[in-house]
Amino acid sequence: MQNTTPLSSIMALAFAACLPAGAALANPSAAKIIPGVAGQDVPAGALVISQSQRRIYLKQGDGTALSWPIAIGKSGKAWLGWSRVNGKYVQPAWSPPAEVKHDNPRMPDLIPGGAPNNPMGARAMTLDRSEIAIHGTTPAMRKSIGTAASYGCIRMYNEDVIDLYDRVGVGAAVLAVK
Repeated sequence: MQNTTPLSSIMALAFAACLPAGAALANPSAAKIIPGVAGQDVPAGALVISQSQRRIYLKQGDGTALSWPIAIGKSGKAWLGWSRVNGKYVQPAWSPPAEVKHDNPRMPDLIPGGAPNNPMGARAMTLDRSEIAIHGTTPAMRKSIGTAASYGCIRMYNEDVIDLYDRVGVGAAVLAVK
């Protein structure tokens, strides 16, 4: 009898079987090959942000990657190249950068962590770039995932950023590609 299970499902199951006991994937079908990094030496544990696919990938030791949908920087705000995670925060408070405040002058100077209008959402991982983070989102902004919507930050669903936050350490490499 011929096996009709899609190869991607078999690969995802095989990958999941290699995880430590008790570890779980947010989406077992998320094991993929990282696209768009030809010529780049991407180490295991690194994040790859695909601007064109609007996805973030976490490279695994076997060359596959876990993948989540994201929102990227809007036109003129997206960035390319290498960075590093330099901080991790649970329900961080947020102060809008000067550019955001200029464009939205009625925005408060500080939005407390956990507030429903806090654009950082449930978790944030700051990068060693000026005022850039990988973070969650507000319930009202969930629809922005998959679009070019931010001032350069990488926006994720809260449930996805919590999963990624638990898998990534301070110092992790981050590569943004087209």
